Amino acid sequence: MGDVFVLAEHLRGELREVTFEMLNKGLKMTEDVGGELYAILLGHQVSHLAEQLKGWAHKVLLVDDPQLENFNSEPYQVVLSHLIKHRRPSLILIGHTSFGMDLAPNLAVELGFPLITDCIELRWEPAGLQATRQIYGGKINAQVSARESDGYLATVRVGSFSAEQGVRLTGEIETIASPLAEEIKYKRFIQYIEAAIAEVDITQAEIIVAVGRGIGEQENIAMVQELADALGGVVACSRPIVDKKWLPKERQVGTSGKTVKPKIYIALGISGAFQHVAGIKGAGTIIAINKDPKAPIFSVADYGIVDDLFKVIPVLKEKVEALKS
Repeated sequence: MGDVFVLAEHLRGELREVTFEMLNKGLKMTEDVGGELYAILLGHQVSHLAEQLKGWAHKVLLVDDPQLENFNSEPYQVVLSHLIKHRRPSLILIGHTSFGMDLAPNLAVELGFPLITDCIELRWEPAGLQATRQIYGGKINAQVSARESDGYLATVRVGSFSAEQGVRLTGEIETIASPLAEEIKYKRFIQYIEAAIAEVDITQAEIIVAVGRGIGEQENIAMVQELADALGGVVACSRPIVDKKWLPKERQVGTSGKTVKPKIYIALGISGAFQHVAGIKGAGTIIAINKDPKAPIFSVADYGIVDDLFKVIPVLKEKVEALKS
């Protein structure tokens, strides 16, 4: 009891960041109850990914099978249920992604385990697993307790935990024979269709300068871009800017946009509604500039400037350029 399984999510030969976020959280949860952390890697010819994972877990369980080359919830479920029934972990963590939500519900039903989805925090309580998840569009953080069970499943929201490695482990790679006896034909992978590439991927940016309705006019975004360029960052925004079609949807931060984890996040004219704040909880340093001293954004900011952003932006840009020169 106390062991944690983390399903490694990978796509086209690369591990997705949510895998490392879950491994970090999983390690802390095993420390609380004295268990071990297992990274579960399903795929075909993915031994190089197993090598990456062994520093993040006490053990990597690798199942190599041609049917697992591309994600398909049906063979994944067969293999995972086999591993879980034989190893009996207390908790299985799966990313709250399109992959995870295709897989987790059916797996939970087959195993008879409680499932808590879209978790932003997890902890052990005397009665079992307790999680924090957001409801009503992020307006409320709900504390959810699962019924007592031998095992639990949870899907974890992307960006909820750090992906930066803390303790480096020396995990052993154990290759497990595939339990897939025959080809699953009723649900097959056909092809991978690449999504349209966005002009900028704000989820990977180390410095983000975000703008809200306080910018006033679309023409004023140009000066925000100049500040971002001086800092070596990218421009993002809150929902009102997207609603006005001043910036594209892929630049939006928040519950209906993207979750970001930059080293520096500068919020310009953003009031700080809970939907927006939920998207920046992983930021290293938050700097808020708003002329309203009661703006909610200041409650989460590390540094705040109460002033007209049109006065502050040129000064910031000038200072940055002076330091760079």
